[in-house]
Amino acid sequence: MAKALLGSLPGAIELGLIYALMALGVYITFRILNFPDLTVDGSFTTGAGIASVLILGGTAPWLASVAAFFGGLAAGACTGLLHTKGKVNGLLSGILMMIALYSINMHIMGKPNLSLRGNETVFTDVPPLVLMPIVVLVIKILLDWFLHTDLGLALRATGDNPQMIRSLGANTDMTKILGISLSNGLVALSGALIAQQSGFADISMGIGMIVIGLASVIIGEAVFGAGTVVRATLAVIFGSVIYRFVVALALQVRWFDASDLKLITALIVIVALVVPTLQRYVKQRKVAQTRSQMLLSSQDSRMDGET
Repeated sequence: MAKALLGSLPGAIELGLIYALMALGVYITFRILNFPDLTVDGSFTTGAGIASVLILGGTAPWLASVAAFFGGLAAGACTGLLHTKGKVNGLLSGILMMIALYSINMHIMGKPNLSLRGNETVFTDVPPLVLMPIVVLVIKILLDWFLHTDLGLALRATGDNPQMIRSLGANTDMTKILGISLSNGLVALSGALIAQQSGFADISMGIGMIVIGLASVIIGEAVFGAGTVVRATLAVIFGSVIYRFVVALALQVRWFDASDLKLITALIVIVALVVPTLQRYVKQRKVAQTRSQMLLSSQDSRMDGET
C-alpha cells in the first residue's frame, strides 16, 4: 500500500495543481464575495469543451485555453447579471445558469464526448508537473496583486459589507459581476487544462466541481489558515493538492473503488466542516471547566477565611 501511495503522489500533485485554478475561482465567490455560485459545475465543462473544439480545429493549445478562460468569464457574467440586474436569488441564479450551460456545452461540443488523443496540447512538450507549478504561481501572483488594487479592495469589501461599500459610492453590482466572472474564468481554464491532461472532454465532467472546490478551500484554510489574501490563496492551492492526495489514499482502502469518488469527496468535505466545530466545542468545554474550577477554588478559599 505504501508503494502504491508513493506511486500515486506525482499524479495527485499534478491533478491538485490543475484543479487549484478551479479552487481559486471557488475561493473568490465562496470566501471573498460570500456568494454560493453553482455555475462552476457548468463553466468547468464549458472551458473543457471550448478548448477541445478549438484544438481539434487546429487552434494552438494556449490560444484555445485563453478562449476557454473568456468563455468562463461570459458564463460568470450571465450569472452575475441574473443576480444583480434580474434580482434573482444568488443560489437560484447559479443553478439556472448551470442548467442552461448543460445545453450550451452540448452545442459547443457537438456530441457528449470529444477525444484529444493524438492532438497537440499544452502538455505535449512540457509535462504537467513542470508546467503547472509555473502557471499556478503566475496566476496566484496576479490574483494577489489584483485583490490589493482599488478594484480588488472594492470586491473584497463587497463581500464583507455591501451596505458600507455602497455608502462610499462603489457600484456593488459591477463588483459582484466582476468577481463571479473572474471566478468562472479560472474554473473554465482549469477545465480546459484537465481536458488536455486527460485527453478528452465529457459533457458530465463538471458534475460535483463545486464540492471539490469547497473541499480544497476548507482543507487549505483548516491546515494553513487564511489570515491574509496571500496566505489564503496559497492555502487554497495546497488544499487542492492535499485533497487529491486524500482521495488517492482513500481509493487504496478496500472499502472504496473508483465509482465511490463522489462519496469520498462528500465525506472529505463533511469531515473538514465538522472537525473545526468539534475542536471549538472541546475548547469551549475546557474553558468552562477551568472557569468552574477557579470559581469553586475561590469559594473554598473564602469559606476557609471565614472559618
